[in-house]
Amino acid sequence: MIVLGLSAFYHDSAAAIVRDGGIVAAAQEERFSRKKNDSAFPGAAAAYCLDEAGVSLDEVDYVGFYDKPLLTFNRLLETYLAFAPAGISSFVKAIPVWVKEKVFQKTLLVDGLNALGRGEVNPDKVLFGFHHHSHAASAYYPSPFDSAAVLVMDGVGEWATTSFGTGRGRELSLFEEIRFPHSLGLLYSAFTYYLGFKVNDGEYKVMGLAPYGEPKYRDLILEHLINVKEDGSFRLDMRYFNYCTGLTMTNGRFDDLFGAPPRAAAEPLNQQHMDLARSVQVVVEEIVLRLCRNLHEKTGDKNLCMAGGVALNCVANGRVLREGPFENIWIQPAAGDAGSSLGVALAIANANGPATERPPAASGADAMKGAYLGPAFGVEEICEALDEYSAVYDEMDDDGLFGFTAKALAQEKVVGWFQGRMEFGPRALGNRSILGDPHSAAMQKTLNLKIKYRESFRPFAPAVLKEDVSEFFEMDGDSPYMLLVADVAKDKRLELSGKDKNLSGLDKLGIVRSDVPAITHVDNSARVQTVDKKTNPRFHRLLENFKTETGRGVLVNTSFNVRDEPIVCTPEDAYKCFMATEMDVLVLGNFVLEKGKQ
Repeated sequence: MIVLGLSAFYHDSAAAIVRDGGIVAAAQEERFSRKKNDSAFPGAAAAYCLDEAGVSLDEVDYVGFYDKPLLTFNRLLETYLAFAPAGISSFVKAIPVWVKEKVFQKTLLVDGLNALGRGEVNPDKVLFGFHHHSHAASAYYPSPFDSAAVLVMDGVGEWATTSFGTGRGRELSLFEEIRFPHSLGLLYSAFTYYLGFKVNDGEYKVMGLAPYGEPKYRDLILEHLINVKEDGSFRLDMRYFNYCTGLTMTNGRFDDLFGAPPRAAAEPLNQQHMDLARSVQVVVEEIVLRLCRNLHEKTGDKNLCMAGGVALNCVANGRVLREGPFENIWIQPAAGDAGSSLGVALAIANANGPATERPPAASGADAMKGAYLGPAFGVEEICEALDEYSAVYDEMDDDGLFGFTAKALAQEKVVGWFQGRMEFGPRALGNRSILGDPHSAAMQKTLNLKIKYRESFRPFAPAVLKEDVSEFFEMDGDSPYMLLVADVAKDKRLELSGKDKNLSGLDKLGIVRSDVPAITHVDNSARVQTVDKKTNPRFHRLLENFKTETGRGVLVNTSFNVRDEPIVCTPEDAYKCFMATEMDVLVLGNFVLEKGKQ
């Protein structure tokens, strides 16, 4: 059975294709259109998936869409009616778009697919899943577990904002939910907006900013904005929020509570902004832990699967792993709406396919293939792209390539690393990555200001040999998708002077805190990626070569893109990014470009 899954029309559109329960391909539309978080119909992503599977639309058994648009339309209408006459102007503006994208969505999907020139889809084959069930399916079906509790947390689906469920074999069911407008994801997005970052894009900036502050506003948030029960269930006080009917997340009452208007994007960050970030982060962590304890109590499962945008909060995930009641947790690497395209495809395959549809999980490995599910490019395609720009490059065999690259990294050069299939989800995991030496005290500043062109406070993540993870971090398990935060090992940390200990805010930024300062955040934490030889042998080999060169099997790994652009997809994308930044070396497959020779 072949199922094509789609997510679109909100943010981060994507497509995925599944054959006989196995994942063949998945990709986000933004990587092809080069529009970050592209919400348009995922035509290019769907075309790639069909081509990768070697099938036409006529051969596809089902097309799945990740939510039920009529239920979403119902929620939008009911919300505006509940708050009327507030929001009437935005309601009038939104109605034409809603009617097109929600009421007539099936026609929109069929027409979009048939326009790809890859056969025709039978409208009767188009099925619609529930938003949170698609998230849950993306987490449970690819997981290494035959039985698990499932937790979905995001902004909002049709009505659900938090869902609890269980997976047993091929059966996946959700048994309880918290409903809109009460949403943990929207609470976090409200602070994202208030702190001057883009909603649905800047939430990870809030998470990165949090360690610079203190949780001074935790009690204020819990007293006024959200009422949390012992079991983790919650209700927001909607008098402080504007997202139900307005064009902003918060309102004047919210401003008055914290004594200032929302920060303008260009306004410098101050200590209050950092304290607010820390406060909402702490509140969310506490709620997630309570939700997990409640879910464990109700299901008795030892395994937990997570998805939804809140599951990308890797600081909270790290606490769930360390402090929560579950023995094992697995988080869908594309936890946001993009991953729901895969989830709905897997849900349809398991509901309608033969009994062998779900691959066995007995091996202990997940079914995501390391999240390397996007396009790959061969020698001819790489050479064609480079020759078109008259690039100067050398081709090396593997021995020469890995030795050269490891030496360049040991010399504190910044390397663009482009290999194999592109990653699915928001993280670069060693195939579309920018790499550096974490031992370099200047590397974080260099990468932020000269390569990524982004805020100086944002930390960088380490990629470490799976077998060496406990040498560098207080972690002894796997974190293949960079979704868990752990502290840097105590013997790698440095004793700070009294003066350095007393620094506050962004003054903490330049302090060397460990033997691997470029990946050590100001609270001595790091967002860890463990690299397995079986999953990514080439990236593993590069780390081994770097370890031979330096004694350290760990590298800085950040996504191959600059601020406000998607991760690169093609060799041409990579070359343009290389030339537009102060990167030193670009490695495309076995081809090497040095900036000084261009």
